[in-house]
Amino acid sequence: MKAIKTRLAAMGFLEFAVWGSYLTSLGAYLAQIGQAEHIGWFYAVQGVVSIFMPALVGICADRWIPAQKMLSLCHLIAGGFMLAAGLYAMNAGDAVQFGPLFTLYTISVGFFMPTIGLSNSVSYTALGKAGLDIIKHFPPIRVFGTIGFICAMLFVNFTGYQNTYAQLITSGILSFVLAAYALTMPACPVNKGANKSLSEALGLKAFLLFKDSKMAIFFIFSMLLGVSLQITNGFANPFIQSFGSIPQFAGAWGVENANALISLSQMSETLCILLIPFFLRRFGIKTVMLMAMLAWVFRFGFFGIGNPGDGVWLFVLSMIVYGIAFDFFNVSGSLYVDQQTTPEIRSSAQGLFMIMTNGIGATIGTLSAQAVINRVVYSQPEGVAQATGWSHAWLIFAAYALVVAVLFFLIFKSPKKEETGHRLTEAEAAASETDSI
Repeated sequence: MKAIKTRLAAMGFLEFAVWGSYLTSLGAYLAQIGQAEHIGWFYAVQGVVSIFMPALVGICADRWIPAQKMLSLCHLIAGGFMLAAGLYAMNAGDAVQFGPLFTLYTISVGFFMPTIGLSNSVSYTALGKAGLDIIKHFPPIRVFGTIGFICAMLFVNFTGYQNTYAQLITSGILSFVLAAYALTMPACPVNKGANKSLSEALGLKAFLLFKDSKMAIFFIFSMLLGVSLQITNGFANPFIQSFGSIPQFAGAWGVENANALISLSQMSETLCILLIPFFLRRFGIKTVMLMAMLAWVFRFGFFGIGNPGDGVWLFVLSMIVYGIAFDFFNVSGSLYVDQQTTPEIRSSAQGLFMIMTNGIGATIGTLSAQAVINRVVYSQPEGVAQATGWSHAWLIFAAYALVVAVLFFLIFKSPKKEETGHRLTEAEAAASETDSI
C-alpha cells in the first residue's frame, strides 16, 4: 500500500513541478521583454485549451488509450513544445516576438492542461485497485504535487530564472522526465463501448451531468469561481516587482524574490490539502466551496492594501489564505465530481470539471483581469501611480469574489448525505484509521 502511494506521490511531484517552473513567474519574464500588456493572453490560453483539450483527451483515456499512457504522450508533446519555446526565446534575445513564442507556448499548454485531470484519474484508479479509500488517501498524495510546485518555484527564483526564458526550458525537461515515469504507473482500464450509442462511445455521457440541477449549479459556480484561478498566477509576480520602481521599496527582499514570497501560497496548500477530508466529512461540499470563495476575497483584498515594506505582512496573509482558496475549491471539487460519477465516465467527468474551471472560467477571468490592469495600471506612469492602480485592480477582483460567494450561499443546496456516493461513506468508516505515505 505504501509503495503505490509513494509512486503516486512522485508522479504528483513531477506533474506540478512542470507547471510551477513557469506558472507564477512567466508574467515577470514577459514584463522584462516588453510583453506586459500580453500577459493575460499567455494565461488565458490555458483556459482556452482547457475548454476542449481535457475533454478530448479524457475521452481517449476512457475509451481507447489507457490513462497512464495518455499521460505520458501528453507530457512528451508538451515538453517538446515548451523546450522549443525556451530555445526560441534564448536565440531571439531582446527581439522576442509575441507570435512565435505564443504559438509554441500554446501548443505546449494545450497538451499539458489535460494531464492534471489524467494524473487524478491514474491516482484514483491505482488507489481503488489497492483497496484504499480515495477521500482519505488522495489528499496526502496530492500534497506532494504542491511540494513539487514549490520546489520548482524556488529553483527558478534562486537561480534567477524567474525573469528569463530558462524557466521554459526547465519545464520542458521536467515534462520529458514525467513522460517516461508515467509509463511505470499501474495500468488503467479502457471501456471501448462496442454496444453503446455514439455519444456514449465518445464519452459525451459526462455532459449529461448537467441534467441534474444540483450538478448543473455546481458546474456553473465552478466556472464563476474559476474566473479567479489564474489572476494571481499571472499578475502577482509583476505586481510585487513593480514596487522596485518606488525608492522606498527598491531592494526590498520581497521585490527581489517575488517568486519565493509567492511560494508561501503553495506552502499553505500543503497544509490545507490535509484538512480537506475532515472538512468534507464535517461540513460538506457547500461549506467547503463557500470557504474557498471567501478566501479568494481575502487573497485579492490583502494584495490591494499591502506592500513589500511595512505592509508585507498583508502579502503574507494573502499567501496563507491562498491554500484555502485553491485547495478547498480545486481538490474538493474534483473529489466531489468523482463521487457523483461512475468509473465509466471518470476521466470525462474530470475533463468537464476542467472545462468549467480552468477552461471557460479562467479564460474569462484572465482576459477580464488584463483589461482591468491595462486600464488602471499600465495606463499610468511607473512608480506610485501604478502602485495605486494595482491596489484598485486587486480590490475590484475582491469585490467580484464576494458577489460570487453571496450568490453561491443563496443558490446552491447541499446534497443529501445519501447522494454523496459510496466513497464518502467508506471514508467516514475509515476516518479513525491511520495510514500515511
